[in-house]
Amino acid sequence: MSGTSSEREQATRPAADAGPAGAPHAADHGRHGRDRPGTGSGGDRHTRVTVLVALAANLVIAVAKAAGGVLAGSPALLSEAAHSVADSLNEVFLLAALRRSRRPADRRHPFGYGKERFFWSLLAAVGIFVMGGCFSFFQGAQALREGTEEKFSGYVAGLIVLGVALVAEGVSLLRALHQVRRQGGGLGALSDPALRTVVAEDGTAVLGVTLALAGMGLHMATGQVVWEASASLAIGVLLVYVAYRLGRDARDQLIGEAVDPELSARIRARLEAQPEIDSVEALFTMKLGLDSTLVAARIDLVPGLESERLERVAVRIKRSLARTFPEAGQIFLDVTDRPAGEARESPAATGERGGA
Repeated sequence: MSGTSSEREQATRPAADAGPAGAPHAADHGRHGRDRPGTGSGGDRHTRVTVLVALAANLVIAVAKAAGGVLAGSPALLSEAAHSVADSLNEVFLLAALRRSRRPADRRHPFGYGKERFFWSLLAAVGIFVMGGCFSFFQGAQALREGTEEKFSGYVAGLIVLGVALVAEGVSLLRALHQVRRQGGGLGALSDPALRTVVAEDGTAVLGVTLALAGMGLHMATGQVVWEASASLAIGVLLVYVAYRLGRDARDQLIGEAVDPELSARIRARLEAQPEIDSVEALFTMKLGLDSTLVAARIDLVPGLESERLERVAVRIKRSLARTFPEAGQIFLDVTDRPAGEARESPAATGERGGA
């Protein structure tokens, strides 16, 4: 690329400082993001209803399971009660995530608060592990060690409670799956950590209640507490696994996860299609929230561009990207004349600490 060092600085500065596609188009860009199915305030309203349905179901079920577990002396039922208490607390976390993640950017957080969604989802995963999984393991181990004395009437009450819980959890799961279908279905619809957590919780709850029913039924039929203790341990294993998967996803998003390769390839292709860009030396992306992505590109412009045109070119390219990719909430362009191989091997391109 031709041009002086001063010219390159003029091209880089507006690209980095003008914001996403320039200030005049910031409002339009936000509107495009809200219009996409399953994102923005409309998607959040549907997700909030889903979370509230799950919260109401879990609160009622937790009380019923705890009362039935105490009456029946059932470790599996008490484990399920702990599971429902954990789920209820997690729904509170998710409601906080929905509210706090939509706060506008400010001086202290110039990229916004989108990652609050991932933080509260991580807390929800920890809650499932500690309050649900660990308590289930404790109940199962205690039942195996000490045994239990049950009354037939108590167990009948426990089975009735579990039957009602199965229906309630099933209704909540159907509501969550309905929203997943509204948002297009598949993995893309589960990119929202709040919705993903509700689906995982409700699916796990349905399976956990089924295990508890089987354990209590076999205990009643055989008189062997090992069946119910095993059900409690199985519920614990299930909860720990779900907590691990949810926590891993939230961790990846919190530490700065890139967009999927297909979207990254489309962004690169769009940049390479610009007539003023000779080559794209490096492209970096990071999810800033549910529907906001940071895009930073190191580009080499075609020779012969005058310094007066560089700023207009940079703004036009950013506006083109913002129109094509509404999720690109922040776009930065860095003009360079380094060889492509050198750019790709730089610390910033490889992800090594200390990169530009």
